[in-house]
Amino acid sequence: MDPIVCYPNPAPAEVLLAITEIGYPYHCVANAAEAEGDEARMTNLAWSGAVVVASSGLSEALSVCRALRKREQPVAPLLLVVDPEQLADLSLREDLFDDFSLTPMNVSEISTRLTIELERQGRGVNADIVDFGPLQINLSTYQAAIAGRVLDLTYMEYELLRFLASHPAKVFSRETLLSRVWGYEYYGGARTVDVHIRRLRAKLGEEHAHLIQTVRSVGYRFGNYGWSPGS
Repeated sequence: MDPIVCYPNPAPAEVLLAITEIGYPYHCVANAAEAEGDEARMTNLAWSGAVVVASSGLSEALSVCRALRKREQPVAPLLLVVDPEQLADLSLREDLFDDFSLTPMNVSEISTRLTIELERQGRGVNADIVDFGPLQINLSTYQAAIAGRVLDLTYMEYELLRFLASHPAKVFSRETLLSRVWGYEYYGGARTVDVHIRRLRAKLGEEHAHLIQTVRSVGYRFGNYGWSPGS
């Protein structure tokens, strides 16, 4: 399970407790450069989400949010914690966060808001269903269905679809997909990913094949920007 990244470092105890309560590990960063930098990217190839607390000022917090969104795999969901007097300054900056919470910080509220946002993206700890538009993946039965039609998938096709659908809108290179889905011990080439993507699109059908999008010169991402998870 990928950790949730927190700012500042050290993060407030209420934030760390809330993340621990919902079953996720965490990783703290001290500034925007660390949030976006090579060291952080190497340590965490993907992050499940973020909690950014504007305790040192809103400008610094928004810089961290911007850095997290600029990563090769933009971090979402992102929960921003602000003081009530900072609310007015959030106008026209909604693209930098997915939800916000007000101080004084409440462990239950933070954990609840994080859980809701994570489940919207199919990454809830207790979520047995990944639901995105017409696609449903049952993690308990290892079955996937598109518009109510059960898909006949091989094990690796299922694993690839599950991984992509669990990280909507994130772009993954072929090399990253090989390591995250097939495993670091797999020595097959990047063409393996292309073949499985092609088979998945065929099985999704012409109407839904666009759910798996090609990002030229980079790799693949899952999602149709006309939908949101669960819609």
